[in-house]
Amino acid sequence: MTRDLLIRGGTVVDPAHGRDGAFDVLLRDGRVEAVDAPLPADGALVFDAGGLLVFPGFIDLHVHLREPGREDAETIASGAAAAAAGGFTAVCAMPNTDPVNDNRTVTAFVAARGAEAGTARVYPVGAVTRGRRGEELAEFGEMRSAGAVALSDDGDWVRDGDLLRRALEHAGLFAMPVVQHAEDPSLSRGAPMHEGAVSTRLGLAGQPAVGEAAAVARDLLIARLCRGRLHFGHVSTALSVSSIREAKERGLSVTAEATPHHLLLTDEEVAQSGYSTRFKMNPPLREAADVRALVEGVIDGTIDAIATDHAPHHEDDKAVEFEAAPFGVVGLETAAAVVYDRLVSSGSLPLRRFVELFSTGPAKAFGLPGGTLAAGSPADVTLFDPRHRWTIEPAKFSTLGRSTPFAGWSVVGAPAATIVGGRIVWRRT
Repeated sequence: MTRDLLIRGGTVVDPAHGRDGAFDVLLRDGRVEAVDAPLPADGALVFDAGGLLVFPGFIDLHVHLREPGREDAETIASGAAAAAAGGFTAVCAMPNTDPVNDNRTVTAFVAARGAEAGTARVYPVGAVTRGRRGEELAEFGEMRSAGAVALSDDGDWVRDGDLLRRALEHAGLFAMPVVQHAEDPSLSRGAPMHEGAVSTRLGLAGQPAVGEAAAVARDLLIARLCRGRLHFGHVSTALSVSSIREAKERGLSVTAEATPHHLLLTDEEVAQSGYSTRFKMNPPLREAADVRALVEGVIDGTIDAIATDHAPHHEDDKAVEFEAAPFGVVGLETAAAVVYDRLVSSGSLPLRRFVELFSTGPAKAFGLPGGTLAAGSPADVTLFDPRHRWTIEPAKFSTLGRSTPFAGWSVVGAPAATIVGGRIVWRRT
């Protein structure tokens, strides 16, 4: 039992419950007890939230915590700490670990390590296929019972159409979405960046936008056939956004996420940075037209969530030439800040929609607890300071990874505190 916590004097923005204004929030026994104005302390610990925004806890649907197998790059504890420092109260851990999370034992291990960390909640995502090899389905029921909330072969597209159909049908029995990494490898061929004018100028092989869009289109047709629950990770192209929008208009059970780097950066960064591996990720950074389409998609609801695709690597692995470096950048500690600074503060993205993308939308997409501050909901709260000015310095990160495309950015707006289960797990000092 934790002591009651009263968040006093903040501006509550809770789209799911229709609240936007000055309210106090009382947390008791791991749940939201009441939201009103004002509320008496009655012995509760008081958190002065004057000048702060009070949101339902942020949820990241797509992180790589590397444990088990690559604890030199990240551990579940360091990743969960980074999540809390970025305002996230919960994260979903992808299964491309070593061993792969394709069974009850590994799922339970990830869940237990997350609970031991005692910061952000860690929800395991199980593999769709054994070993992520794309040949036979993993044991969905066993992983669900051990704590898995979704299924994905992230890093690899489930290219066998019949296998995807069976995965969607089987996953429906356990109320889990199938998360697709939409990339047809016969088109992308593992190229290090986007195919376009910039890759031509730089003399690098490129991944055409159609490599993602073709995979999205095929997957949507299969989901339509079997009425499966499908989620697309890290959508990056205008063609994909258009297909997903049309599918939603047809009533398909499909959701999608976009990352801050795909919303804010283009492939020109590769050239301007002198081939810095901080700008090598998969999907790669695309063109300005794709960025505009993604931003439109997050505004109009085509994109349901902003997720980081947090993918830490050991510094030595990234300190090589661009073509040889692994894909992936970190993002947990910068995501909310850069999106708020560049899109909300500029007037492009309404604050209410910002909260939906980081909290309400992710909770709905994966059927997770939270996403609201309604009475009885989990006492997971993100407090955000819209006036805090700071510079992104990777050396100060909690994650073990340091490779971020946002290094050196000056931003206004940052998480002020993160509360999980009614307990303050991180507070900016």
